[in-house]
Amino acid sequence: MTRVRSGRRGMRRYAHSLWLLSARDLRVRYATSWLGYLWSVLDPLVMSLIYWFVFTQIFHRTVGAEPYIVFLISALLPWMWFNSATGDLTTAFNRDAKLVRSTAIPRSIWVGRIVLSKGFEFLFSLPVLAVFAIFAGANLTWGVLWFPVAVTLQACLLVGLGLIIAPLCVLYTDLARTTKLILRALFYATPIIYSVQDLPNGFDWLGIANPLAGIFSLYRAAFFPEQWDTVSIASSAAISVAALIIGVIVFRRLERSVLKEL
Repeated sequence: MTRVRSGRRGMRRYAHSLWLLSARDLRVRYATSWLGYLWSVLDPLVMSLIYWFVFTQIFHRTVGAEPYIVFLISALLPWMWFNSATGDLTTAFNRDAKLVRSTAIPRSIWVGRIVLSKGFEFLFSLPVLAVFAIFAGANLTWGVLWFPVAVTLQACLLVGLGLIIAPLCVLYTDLARTTKLILRALFYATPIIYSVQDLPNGFDWLGIANPLAGIFSLYRAAFFPEQWDTVSIASSAAISVAALIIGVIVFRRLERSVLKEL
């Protein structure tokens, strides 16, 4: 019983510290900007309008679904969460090196705080999707029930990747720049401006190997139930859980080396 109680207290302290650090990140982000919260709306709004204009007004689009602006935003918003969080994870320890060395809380919390704070920014940007869905006449379906599952899987994936990327970027500084290059290529390898069903023959493996493919299908199921792809979703769930498990193992083995390097 004593171990169980101490374990519960430890979990509560961990969750409390995680919340405080994530809230601090959000306060700092919004307090140092005139527009504050509006950036969470303006940034995805501008990006969505740019891609919508390019792929509907300039180029003849043969992929996606109608209304295309809703189809696009429903994947672009979670991509911005993934992209911004992964970018920040490359400097998760270097940015607060002194605090990481001196603090008594688990170092993994520096990964969790980024995923959580960026996740809140993603949730804050959802009004953009809601407004366009209303004006474009998109129908909300039963698929919206899968939204929490998509958020959970993406959070697991990000935490798992963060537990690998963050310590490795301390030990190998060039990995941060490499990660940015990979993210640029990953954008076009991920069903954002197109769907899993639009992948040409010979590239079907992208819908299985890329965990974001199935996760984005879950997000899109709220308005486009026909975008459901069981194979890619099952693959995404398996990869996300595997990434979390591998991340925990890798982090435990590298933690001491990271503290010495910092």
